[in-house]
Amino acid sequence: MKASVSLDDVRTLIEKEDLENLKVTLSELQPTDIAELFSAIPEEDQLTIFNVLPQELTAESFDYFDLNTQKNLIEEFHQEQLVDILNRMSPDDRTALFEELPSPEVTRLLILLSPAERKVALNLLGFPESSIGRLMTPDYVAVKPHWTIQFVLDYIRRVGHNSETLNVIYVVDDGGFLIDDIKVREFLLASPSESVTDLMDNKFEVLNAFDDQEVAVAAFRKLNRVALPVIDSKGLLVGIVTVDDVLDVAEEEDTEDIQKLGAVEALQEPYLDVPVFTMFKKRGSWLVVLFLSEMLTATAMGFFEGEIAKAVVLALFVPLIISSGGNSGSQAATLIIRAMALGEVTLKDWWKVMRREIISGLLLGGTLAIIGFLRVTIWSLFTNMYGPHPYLVALTVAFSLIGVVLWGTLAGSMLPLFLRRLGLDPATSSAPFVATLVDVTGLVIYFTIAMAVMQGTML
Repeated sequence: MKASVSLDDVRTLIEKEDLENLKVTLSELQPTDIAELFSAIPEEDQLTIFNVLPQELTAESFDYFDLNTQKNLIEEFHQEQLVDILNRMSPDDRTALFEELPSPEVTRLLILLSPAERKVALNLLGFPESSIGRLMTPDYVAVKPHWTIQFVLDYIRRVGHNSETLNVIYVVDDGGFLIDDIKVREFLLASPSESVTDLMDNKFEVLNAFDDQEVAVAAFRKLNRVALPVIDSKGLLVGIVTVDDVLDVAEEEDTEDIQKLGAVEALQEPYLDVPVFTMFKKRGSWLVVLFLSEMLTATAMGFFEGEIAKAVVLALFVPLIISSGGNSGSQAATLIIRAMALGEVTLKDWWKVMRREIISGLLLGGTLAIIGFLRVTIWSLFTNMYGPHPYLVALTVAFSLIGVVLWGTLAGSMLPLFLRRLGLDPATSSAPFVATLVDVTGLVIYFTIAMAVMQGTML
């Protein structure tokens, strides 16, 4: 928001109902600033403020509003206002809105579109959900290879105002097949008498309309482009995807992955907008699964009840052992899931990952083992709490830490790759899930080592 226009100033004008000065103030703002302002305005005041906006800012600002604000306004708009906004929205943003509305509502809104805009909307909605086709816009500039540079520049001046971006101009043949893309600066620097063919190198990157949106995210990360062309299965140019839409997808995917890492189903809405009961269902289901899984920990301890009765001191280190394994597993899972999301690790790298995690697990486990060994031996000099064989207890703790931490790193790193191999979301192997898995198996490792080290003495 401009330094000369503060949010407090706008709020003051709203409270005073000084609509005339409010209109002047809002006209100084950018659409993104207006969207930020609307996020801080109570719902009951949003329509009043929207009606004050200058006409040229309404549709562009509406594109930047969050989904809940858009839904709220749509319910309040009168018919003519709704028709005007929907027909002036950018096709990609309109598709994003329609995706979040129930089918009957989408049908009602489609009827309000002009024949040309309705054709565009239906075409974009016809692509599979979460596909690149749902992200693209048909607003771009395409030229023919035999056109002169002068003709192209005149053509851009005539139709370019409808384009989503003019950074790149696309070259198509008479059948509409994409054959090249050329930066607009190449046209500006070329001689007007040259033809488009003189600028072509036939090297270009494309997206397929039917591919998953994650493919677009990866492509933009790799190519550092503002926009990329989209073709259909035949190679026809059907639209372009711009970086702003891809950033939205990347944010949604990252948010979903982070939520899954915390053992929560993806919320799909801002935290404060999720109903409490919905939040309960999304969090409760995972908590029940983890609780039932943790019950296996009690089962495992019951299996070693005799050993615990003979050497009660072993119970003192159960939290230490299982938490160390769970923490190491959570670390590994988080690192691998993020590396997979960024394309740094693929399924074919499983052996490289395992080799690294074996080394890491041994180093990490060895470090904790030394600390644990020293902790027991030093304390045994001042207390008898570890019984008559403190060094055996220290060795048991040390070897157990090495085994449990090594197992935790392997489980945490391999489980995401295993899930990807099955076609599942790696983020499902959330840190709490890995920790629960390692808790149960860690107890088995701990008591098995204890039985081997203390056989004939304490056990």
